[in-house]
Amino acid sequence: MVNATKGVFISCDIPMAQYIINMNASMPASDKFIIHILDNTHMFVQPHVEQMIRSQIAKFREDNTYVKPN
Repeated sequence: MVNATKGVFISCDIPMAQYIINMNASMPASDKFIIHILDNTHMFVQPHVEQMIRSQIAKFREDNTYVKPN
């Protein structure tokens, strides 16, 4: 018997994958969203968290981007 689960495939670099894994680990067990980690740069996550991951990554990049002072 095959079990099928709907998910979103994520492909990213290793640091961003670790950031997503850390986000998942910081959540309570009932809210964990990673379905399966395929390798260092690919994973499947639950579809309802796609926008949350995108917004967290955008916030992370904004917080960690150097802006030259005028």
